[in-house]
Amino acid sequence: MMRETVVLDLGGVVFNWEPLRLMLEVFPHRVSDDTGAAELLAHVFQSHNTDGDWAQWDLGLVKPQDLAERIAQRLSMGGHEIMALIDALAPHMRVKQDTVALIHDLKAAGHRLVYLSNMPEELAQWIERDHPFGDWFEDGVFSARVQHAKPDVGIYHCAIEQLGLHGQAPVFLDDMPRNVATAEQLGWRPVRFESAAQVRPQLQAWGLLG
Repeated sequence: MMRETVVLDLGGVVFNWEPLRLMLEVFPHRVSDDTGAAELLAHVFQSHNTDGDWAQWDLGLVKPQDLAERIAQRLSMGGHEIMALIDALAPHMRVKQDTVALIHDLKAAGHRLVYLSNMPEELAQWIERDHPFGDWFEDGVFSARVQHAKPDVGIYHCAIEQLGLHGQAPVFLDDMPRNVATAEQLGWRPVRFESAAQVRPQLQAWGLLG
């Protein structure tokens, strides 16, 4: 079995990310069902516009308090409401134990595990401090530390440079279709992640797992 590099997204792959449920939990006074949660989610995150307010936090260009004030002003909400959302992120992002088991299986098979994540600096520090990150990954790239974010090809080029991926076609696990699309354009081997059980057959087909 050849040693391969596997690049993992974090939110939605290694850590729980259910934004509709998050909206319902943080804003019960504003939304009461999935339809309302989806509408508020689109407004807060600006449909994940790469030039939007939240994206600036992912890029490391704005601090949480400033982000809260920007979004609150734009949506005529209280700054404390948006700060409540920001404060709820870490408790919401529980570790997906089935993915951790997959990581250990890949490492046991001799493969190199790295990450490529859109992540603001404050959450990146929390992840590194409060989780056995060094046991999971050899290296990786956080968007806030390179001022590029997926799906922009720039962050993939940062990963190629920083992680030594020149001439490789790494396996790439990400839950967002547009991130998968960029990886595919670069000649990587992407898999749209839905669950650890769902990606295992593809990894086995590629010979990464027995």
